[in-house]
Amino acid sequence: MPSVARSKTARLDVRITPELRRQLHRVAEVQGRSVSDYVIATLRAVVQRDIAEMEVIRLSREASERFAALLIDPPDLAPAMQRAFEHHRRLVKAA
Repeated sequence: MPSVARSKTARLDVRITPELRRQLHRVAEVQGRSVSDYVIATLRAVVQRDIAEMEVIRLSREASERFAALLIDPPDLAPAMQRAFEHHRRLVKAA
């Protein structure tokens, strides 16, 4: 007998005000969706937006130009950084 692929789901229980519940029902009805479908779609969009905001670094135009300029023409390494690289090279060579 062929098995039907079922996606696993998890339940999320939340407590909301009666006013928010009314608003959810209203917007879902206007969109022709169930409340669950509306909540899931809205939650997915907000979560994706929040993740993007955490993972994407946004710079002003000035900061972007400075960053690009430093990538193109990086400053000389500080003496401590030069010593650290040399120490690392010796450790890697010895291993």
